Amino acid sequence: MKTRIFSIVLILMLSVTFAFAQSNEKEKPSFGILGGVNLQTFNGKDFSGDKLENDMVIGYHVGINVLIPVAPEFYFQPGLLFTTKGAKNTSSLITSTYSISSIELPLNLVYRGSLGNGFILLGFGPYVSYAIMGNAKHDGGSLSYEPDIEFKNTIESGDPLTTSYFKAFDAGGNVFVGYEMAGGIFVQLNTQIGMLNIKPEDNRLSDDKSVVKNTGFGLSVGYRF
Repeated sequence: MKTRIFSIVLILMLSVTFAFAQSNEKEKPSFGILGGVNLQTFNGKDFSGDKLENDMVIGYHVGINVLIPVAPEFYFQPGLLFTTKGAKNTSSLITSTYSISSIELPLNLVYRGSLGNGFILLGFGPYVSYAIMGNAKHDGGSLSYEPDIEFKNTIESGDPLTTSYFKAFDAGGNVFVGYEMAGGIFVQLNTQIGMLNIKPEDNRLSDDKSVVKNTGFGLSVGYRF
């Protein structure tokens, strides 16, 4: 799966690079810096197959991107972000909050058309990300436990029950709409849907039906120069 996704990303980048080489040379790439807040959760099923009932948590993202012209009013926009995602789950006895920090590579196709004194922005495309750190917090009455999250593809039979496990690699899709002012300041509303199950295979369970996928929204503010 990872090899297939990286192959698709490479093909997209090579295709856009060729298109850029054939486009109007008078318009040059522009660079942007951005940051904002995330509202994220985990969707999917628990080990018994029941739907997950999680709440959203607030995170953030910061990063850069480049806007590469490929046709009149259409652009390829690769980026690089540091982003935090997670979820919150409350049962009758315990409230668990998960926070995962990742390096993310979005690869969007953007329509940037004139509107008023600025530009309307409409974009969509895939993303790939890799988790670099994370932690969980479990609160039950006066007791609290805050273990680090361990990233692995398979949970072995002897692994501790008190540790939270996730896969490091994730991929999915982005959609956003925004507005860029004449001076280069832009604002955009993002939505993101994870396509991969980030819950490891659990060899401690005989019939594990768990599926966990990232889902959420974000609001970004940035400057293009």
